[in-house]
Amino acid sequence: MITPVDIGIAILLLGLAVWTAFARAAFAAVAGFIAYGLLLALVWVRLNAHDVALTEAAIGGGLTGALLISAAARMRRIEQATNTERTGLPVRLLAIAASAGVALALSVCVLVLPDPAPSLAHPTVLNQEATGVGNPVTAVLLAFRAIDTLLEAIVLLIALIGVWSLAPERAWGGRPGPRQVADPNGKLAWLARVLAPIGLVAGFYVFWVGADFPGGKFQGATIIASMWLLAQMAGLAEVPPIGRTWLRVGLVAGPLIFIAIGLAGTVTAGAFLAYPVPFAKPLIIAIEMALLPTLVLVLGLLLAGTPAQELSK
Repeated sequence: MITPVDIGIAILLLGLAVWTAFARAAFAAVAGFIAYGLLLALVWVRLNAHDVALTEAAIGGGLTGALLISAAARMRRIEQATNTERTGLPVRLLAIAASAGVALALSVCVLVLPDPAPSLAHPTVLNQEATGVGNPVTAVLLAFRAIDTLLEAIVLLIALIGVWSLAPERAWGGRPGPRQVADPNGKLAWLARVLAPIGLVAGFYVFWVGADFPGGKFQGATIIASMWLLAQMAGLAEVPPIGRTWLRVGLVAGPLIFIAIGLAGTVTAGAFLAYPVPFAKPLIIAIEMALLPTLVLVLGLLLAGTPAQELSK
């Protein structure tokens, strides 16, 4: 049942989307995007999609917002010159027509769906017990669509390698991002000392309960990576050089363990990424535990950016 609260959220969401699209300043557009992501997380909560809401708040609004803030800060030198340029009327009309066409196509696709719409929810619920996990989202991501989750982890790793490839040759193997200098007794350092332990506990909790309740490795890894970045900004921790052996092992360990368990499934359960029923839940938890440190490292290093600090001789 649609309530006045739902209508109000929908109006705010559409208004914020329009405002963000028409914002001229990059930082203003990024701020609108982050607010849009947090408001969209509230929409998912209203739809009882709590896992999606956590992911949207942590990754859609949080991580992506932080990446866009970093990009906007680097674009300040060219932003003023860009803002003076005026796009021609034909290009504007073409952009409006393309956007309207995409919106119309999506609307048609939704409206022509049969009632009830086709769904795999019922087969998922019927077969969820075989996985041993109580959270249907975890069952889908780690059992029924495990190949998608594996590829997502690999794509993130490839994205990090792509970012590193942009580094100048003299800085290769060094520390990503500029060296952070902060007052060790300042407010930021105090905030990092107080908030980081709480954030770490919250991140590990969100990760651990993901097998049976809303949460999981991506949401937990985002929270933990945020605490790591907070400690870096406060000058309490440094980004490790990308040439460190332990760092590279940590980046590839999660996907490799995932692949190893998948290959074992071809022998023990008859298919790649299939699990023997008695050991399904332990294997799913083992995969999530292996992916957690990999995701923390990847997300933190993506935000740190390209290697910029040369290794000390």
